[in-house]
Amino acid sequence: MSSIEQLFQSLPDNPIVFYILVFALLLGVFKLTTFILKFGSLLVDVFVVPPVDFVKYGAHSGKWAVVTGASDGIGKEFALQLAKRGLAVVLVSRTKSKLEAVAEEITAKYKVDTRVVPFDAASDDEANYLELEKTIYDLPISVLINNVGQSHSIPVPFLETDTTELRNIITINNTATLRITQVIAPIIAATVEKSRGTTRGLILTMGSFGGLLPTPYLAVYSGSKAFLQQWSNALAGELNPEGIDVELVISYLVTSAMSKIRRSSLTIPNAKDFVTSALKSVGRRSGAQERFATSTPFWTHALMHFGIDNTVGVYSKIANKLNLKMHKSIRQRALKKKAKTDAAVSAEKND
Repeated sequence: MSSIEQLFQSLPDNPIVFYILVFALLLGVFKLTTFILKFGSLLVDVFVVPPVDFVKYGAHSGKWAVVTGASDGIGKEFALQLAKRGLAVVLVSRTKSKLEAVAEEITAKYKVDTRVVPFDAASDDEANYLELEKTIYDLPISVLINNVGQSHSIPVPFLETDTTELRNIITINNTATLRITQVIAPIIAATVEKSRGTTRGLILTMGSFGGLLPTPYLAVYSGSKAFLQQWSNALAGELNPEGIDVELVISYLVTSAMSKIRRSSLTIPNAKDFVTSALKSVGRRSGAQERFATSTPFWTHALMHFGIDNTVGVYSKIANKLNLKMHKSIRQRALKKKAKTDAAVSAEKND
């Protein structure tokens, strides 16, 4: 007699109890099976499947990519790696001199065309969008990277958030991203249509663990990134029939000016490694197994995302309290550092 037969024979004679136990057993088998399949899919996405060939997005065929926040950090790295893949690049950011330096570097390294558009996303000036449209109206654009973004200078309670910082975060992360997409997406659609099926369009928007998990002491930033999740997913459904892939790219911390982290580690990659993983994994969910048109591409971030989602859950009270504790601690350290710096400056002035 098999162990399974022995198990069923040992169950109670009461039919109600019997069926409840059988249902619980089957449900457990189903849950375990789906977990294994999801985790296996993550491993395949991150470690097995070869990199995406950007020929499908117009590489080496005269097509262009637009990258916002392109003067340094992740945005600059997106521009460099897209140029390496054979796309000409439009660089969009606030400081013209930095953009021109990046453009020269791209031209020298990869021999592709570039254009620059100085653009102050915080101003939400219609002239910015008109200038962008004027610069790119005649280009066969197939890729848009929505990378421009801003967080809080330090973690801060919502009720103490400076109103200028609040407005800038919403304007840069949300309003500017949406308006830039409204300018660029129709051109991508026209480029795809003219290619007669040989080229697809691509719109990648930078998300964050701050939007994945509700984040106390970063409430405005967290809300702005959560908004991008819903908007990007909705846009993915709208534009897919037009041959445009839309995807939100989620990251934990990356070494950058915004994160104020300089040293990389196992869970904090540098911009080059993060962007490599993002472009390699276009169209694959990696750690974002439960989300449509979303990817958490860097391998440790993927495991973290998957682990949180399959244990306490991203919206759980436990995750919220841990996030609160962490960001309170970060705020306290930042305030202490600021106090020391202010005291040193004051001492120098008195001398």
